Amino acid sequence: MNEMLDITLIQLISAYLFIVILLIIVRLRKIPREKEIVISTFRMTIQLVLVGYVLTYIFENEQWYYSVIILIIMETFAIYNIFKRSKHPLNRELKKIIAVSMVAGTLFAFLYFDFVVVQFSPWYDPRYFIPIAGMLIGNSMTGITLGVSSLMEGFSSRKKEVEAALMLGATPNKASQKLVNHAFDSAILPTINNMVGMGIVFLPGMMTGVILSGASPLSAIKYQIAIMLGITGSVALSVILFLYFGYKTFFNKSAQLNI
Repeated sequence: MNEMLDITLIQLISAYLFIVILLIIVRLRKIPREKEIVISTFRMTIQLVLVGYVLTYIFENEQWYYSVIILIIMETFAIYNIFKRSKHPLNRELKKIIAVSMVAGTLFAFLYFDFVVVQFSPWYDPRYFIPIAGMLIGNSMTGITLGVSSLMEGFSSRKKEVEAALMLGATPNKASQKLVNHAFDSAILPTINNMVGMGIVFLPGMMTGVILSGASPLSAIKYQIAIMLGITGSVALSVILFLYFGYKTFFNKSAQLNI
């Protein structure tokens, strides 16, 4: 198999033409997004360049604590991003549940993937450890963000319905069951949609990367199936943990809504 083609600096710069096209479109349509697009593009470029140098150093100096530190940084940033992207104010208890659910769900899925599914050696090999952890954490972050948004909006818009169920003798669990189920469905739906279109509508990132590196497409497919199943499990575990404990924060000890 041929090795992956390198992209020269000039070729990379030429790719920014797509951003120019986007800026022209939003300008012509009078959509006030120019500043946001420019800042996002600049941040993306700087962040990826810095990450590239960091990963190069880590790959050349394999140590278990480097991989663990990167994992902690990714988890911390993901949790912070969930807090920041929430359109509703989050109390301290709910933030704690989000953080614990995120760490517990992704860590379980990642350790299972590491020691059972792929079994790479050493277990902290950064070429496997960091990309796989990043995919699991990134998708779980999106799932919990959607779950938080859906649950908060559900309790806000259907408050009277929940209170009516409580007055009729329903437990907090029963009264909020529909809201929790809807939140879980909203959070997991993007992952399910990705699985439906994968392979026919688009080639996923990991599979594309493995193929570009010169590996057999069949090997790439096996890796992609495994990582997609791992992502699904990670998202499902993280979201259900958040929802199972999170909905309880909307009720006081007397089983009354406290919002």
